[in-house]
Amino acid sequence: MLDALGISPQEETLYRALLRRPDPTLAELAEALGTEPARLRRQLRELEAKGLVTRSPTRPLRFRPAPPELALEVLALSLHQRIDRARLAAVGLTDLWRSGRGDEQPVQIVQGREATTQHFEQVQQSTREEVLILDMPPYVEEGISTQTDVQLGLMASGVTYRTVYDRTALAEPEQVALARRLTQRGERARVVDGLPMKLLIADRSTALVPFVLAGERQTVVLRSSPLLDGLIALFESLWERGTPLWGKGRAADELSAQDVQLLGYAAAGYTDEIIARKVGVNKRTIERRMRRLMDALGARTRFQAGLQAARRGLLG
Repeated sequence: MLDALGISPQEETLYRALLRRPDPTLAELAEALGTEPARLRRQLRELEAKGLVTRSPTRPLRFRPAPPELALEVLALSLHQRIDRARLAAVGLTDLWRSGRGDEQPVQIVQGREATTQHFEQVQQSTREEVLILDMPPYVEEGISTQTDVQLGLMASGVTYRTVYDRTALAEPEQVALARRLTQRGERARVVDGLPMKLLIADRSTALVPFVLAGERQTVVLRSSPLLDGLIALFESLWERGTPLWGKGRAADELSAQDVQLLGYAAAGYTDEIIARKVGVNKRTIERRMRRLMDALGARTRFQAGLQAARRGLLG
């Protein structure tokens, strides 16, 4: 439990024993814990160095535990100070890396599938406010679960995610289910037909654009620059053009959950035949239900019905 403060499980067991039985001798501790005195002596020295144990000036030598509320707070403060010093050192190391590479330009290339996946995770983990995503195939299969876990964790901590999905990104039931799960947990999602690229922008200060060159996966990293400003403007333009997918709240009273699902598919541009396969009913049933929804929304086409529903806020 205390390993985050640099205390090993063996040291924690010894400290707990001291709290239960203050001021024991080394022999008494060894008997109580069934441990060799030489090993206990090493562990006691470690606890002394961490401020958790003090020795008595008497003979035989006795060991007294420091009060947990004070000793552990001091350890935590010391850990925070070390972390702050490490962050300051990282700034200097970054400057050293850039000067050594002569790389003061706002553009960097990350090569390789593993390095790309790691970079996407690291950039998101450093986000404080908002992540913008253009999502389209192809995907790195082994990175999907990691990306989902990272996004869910960050959304739970208050980071906003806005994602524009290409229609092909929702071609399979499992992809639709994942998108629905993310929107239910807080993602704001829209869909368009024909995204120009995959893109992730963190806090409007760093953009990642993956691509494949000569069979090797690579990613362009852009930092504050006119290029980054252009990508942000591109995202906002596509966001305005996109159709909202599903919201995380309930559907409007006049629409059932099935109606919302059908209109979401319609807004994504799917045909009745494709929708029927996804929902698991025959095409004629979908045609009748879509006709009813189109009449209720005053729309002439399925796609227009989806857009009307989205504009009225019926899809979230």
